[in-house]
Amino acid sequence: MDTALVIGGTRFIGRHLVAELLAHDYDVTTFNRGTHDNPFADDDRVARVEGDRTERRALLDAKRTVDPDAVFDCVAYKPRDVESATDIFGDADAYVYVSSGAAYAAEEVPKREGETRLESCSAEEATDDSSATYGARKAAGDRIVFEAAARGVPAMAVRPPVVYGPHDYTERLAYWVERVAERDEIVVPGDGTNLWQRVYVEDVARGLRLVAEDGEPGEAYNVGDRNAVTLDGMLDLIADALDTSVERSYTSPRELSIVDLGPGEFPLYRDAPHVLDTTKIAELGYESTPPAEAMQRTVDAHREHGRTGDDNGPDRETEDRLLDVLDTV
Repeated sequence: MDTALVIGGTRFIGRHLVAELLAHDYDVTTFNRGTHDNPFADDDRVARVEGDRTERRALLDAKRTVDPDAVFDCVAYKPRDVESATDIFGDADAYVYVSSGAAYAAEEVPKREGETRLESCSAEEATDDSSATYGARKAAGDRIVFEAAARGVPAMAVRPPVVYGPHDYTERLAYWVERVAERDEIVVPGDGTNLWQRVYVEDVARGLRLVAEDGEPGEAYNVGDRNAVTLDGMLDLIADALDTSVERSYTSPRELSIVDLGPGEFPLYRDAPHVLDTTKIAELGYESTPPAEAMQRTVDAHREHGRTGDDNGPDRETEDRLLDVLDTV
């Protein structure tokens, strides 16, 4: 493969994917609406086609302009997006859909491709924009990929869990980085053993490339950190990256309710363990970055760019009120 079209390509996963493809000598074109800053505006190695991927004519124009060997779909959020793309780019050498670990419906540990049940998706959910239907819509996209492959389209899906790393605009992990960096004591929901696997963004980019080059049409591939860490383990990694330590106040749902909070209001907390089996993508040569190394790069980038994640969880005033109450118990 020589040419790649990245649908998206400017913000987070797509941005790192473009860098990964450039490092492996691809001719890269991004396709997006131009509503976000283009980090490759001054890089003559990256071409750009402007358009709205939800419009079929715009996708057709992109295909005529680029005629790519590989298509990476980073911003397909509704089943109809995947349906249009697999139709239009059906003669490419590879179409890789960025799905999600949220597509899994069953709470199995670990979740395995082809074994763990996927979310169902109603007609109403398929056109919804809320976070509540995100997993259902991603699962529907997976099924369209499988159907396209059955009729000869070299389409594949990649399922990451929570993605972290430099340029993460969601700032979910940045919330915890800021707390560890700036506070002597922080509130931790539960007992710190909550396990929600994450994946470093550069590893996602590598996984997407490997699947395009060597994946099997009609297959889905989990991609994640090989060493999943607990919430407590994540805080240890952050503290080590900052060369600091922080006192933690572990809290039960009853204690959190004192200030009208619940565990789920904290970013990266999940009641049930969420772990994806990455054996299948490892067979393509995938290896994940050691967590300490990935966290160091992430923490450095978040601090450099002033990412605080303040909009992602309880504010400091609420935390302080809770800590004051707990100190009197």
